Amino acid sequence: MEPALHPDCEPLAFLLGTWRGEGEGEWPRGEPFRYGEEMTFEHVGDAFLMYSQRSWMLEDGAPVHFERGFFRPGGTGRVELVLAHPLGVAEVAEGTVSDGTIDVASTKVSTTTTGSPVTVLQRHLEVHGDHLRYELHMAMHEVAVMRHLAAELSRV
Repeated sequence: MEPALHPDCEPLAFLLGTWRGEGEGEWPRGEPFRYGEEMTFEHVGDAFLMYSQRSWMLEDGAPVHFERGFFRPGGTGRVELVLAHPLGVAEVAEGTVSDGTIDVASTKVSTTTTGSPVTVLQRHLEVHGDHLRYELHMAMHEVAVMRHLAAELSRV
């Protein structure tokens, strides 16, 4: 039997489930690319949602990226995000949640010695029914904040 959703997670309940779709990305000095993506948001009855993400290149199915972490309610209208990336990056972000929309910006980005030189991450997610749209902006050493990813996913 699945546990009841923690009351503090009610403002994040619109995220629950598995989402799949396609997106496009760009790098400052590279060709634009298209990718497939799957996100899953789950709960275990505690005051957080578990989040996992994976993406792959559309042209050949090669894996591109993975993320794992937690969306945490941060008080009325607030949300916190704690994520680990396999590129040697750990991300802590905070922001707002309202009417199916989440906007967060990194408050701390830490990298391992050999990790990707990410310095800023900003995320915007919108859910309308069974459709999720998001954009991810980021900055790296010597690269200003720019849109890196945009995708549209559907609940499966």
